[in-house]
Amino acid sequence: MQPTYQPPMNGQHAPQPKASGAPPPPLQQAPPPQQYYQAPPQYYQQGPPPAMWGHPQQHMPPQYAPPPQQYAPQPPQQYAPPPQHYAPPPPQYGAQMAGGPPPGGEDIRSLWIGDLQYWMDETYLYNAFAPVGPQQVTSVKIIRNKHTGQPEGYGFIEFQSRAAAEYALGTFNGQMMPNVEQVFKLNWASCSAGDKRGDDGSDHTIFVGDLAADVTDAMLEEIFKATYPSVKGANVVTDRATGRSKGYGFVRFGDLNEQTRAMTEMNGVLLSTRQMRIGPAANKKNMGTQQTYSTNAGYQSSQVNEAANDPNNTTIFVGGLDSNIDENYLRQVFTPYGEVGYVKIPVGKRCGFVQFTSRACAEQAISALNGSQIGSSNVRLSWGRSQNKQVLYT
Repeated sequence: MQPTYQPPMNGQHAPQPKASGAPPPPLQQAPPPQQYYQAPPQYYQQGPPPAMWGHPQQHMPPQYAPPPQQYAPQPPQQYAPPPQHYAPPPPQYGAQMAGGPPPGGEDIRSLWIGDLQYWMDETYLYNAFAPVGPQQVTSVKIIRNKHTGQPEGYGFIEFQSRAAAEYALGTFNGQMMPNVEQVFKLNWASCSAGDKRGDDGSDHTIFVGDLAADVTDAMLEEIFKATYPSVKGANVVTDRATGRSKGYGFVRFGDLNEQTRAMTEMNGVLLSTRQMRIGPAANKKNMGTQQTYSTNAGYQSSQVNEAANDPNNTTIFVGGLDSNIDENYLRQVFTPYGEVGYVKIPVGKRCGFVQFTSRACAEQAISALNGSQIGSSNVRLSWGRSQNKQVLYT
């Protein structure tokens, strides 16, 4: 029986047994010893770098070691930071922040959210922002109408830190919301969620006319909020009997500079199917009397009540005028609310009359300007008499 061939195991050539009739195999036919030692380094080169040898899976053969984590990122690691520490978002999130830096600096950690549907409550928003991380959302507030209790289509989310708010804004803004064919609409809030309804008396209001019939409070709020973070609220005036829009509304700002900018920048901007018409309005502290001008203005005669109930009456009485105001200036003040037919300031009287070409325009002007400041005086508005039936009030 002839002995079988065994390759050398220690890098040395073993003596070859003699076999009759066959020469010993040539050395070049024997596998080079180095081949048996080159393969393992190849496996080690493909394995994790030395820093990973402390990994819990180091007992596994190198060739089966999982690739380094940076080659296969897992989504849960992006959205679930350790509960005791929130790592700031990567630098690339800064380029995704549609709202820019927060207006108040490091202390701002709240986001405004718009386009909310009526069924979206606080629980829905908590769950929607849960991927930001455990305990990162500290409060959620959906703004509701004070009188009806119905949501107004927007709210505020406050986070544990500004880093968390930046991460949420960069990650979610413009992306699809859970369980609905709708994208997140986010922006920086000007103050914390809990302060949004604070009555600090610093609101600055504008009038918005020529609104399309389908424009809602939320739509009006959102188109201004996207540019002016200090916007506190908006409302579209509706007919009490039918519930339909009267075609105008009001937007409240917390910052006077933003209100002033909006007066010019938003005039003529398209909302739904119509261009908005912007005009001045009384500030919030005076707005409580706007809808009750017929009873609070101080002109309770039967003639005035008759004028207010006349559907064809388009004349406004303006009381408490600054003595320096002339008819041309008064016309300029009322023109943003519609076409003015005539303006009259009786000689020696601190009052005047403004007649519009339509009653709807006159209603808008009364609603917007009653209690507002014209010149150095706050004016009081009510329905006046038609041109040939004017009664001068003092």
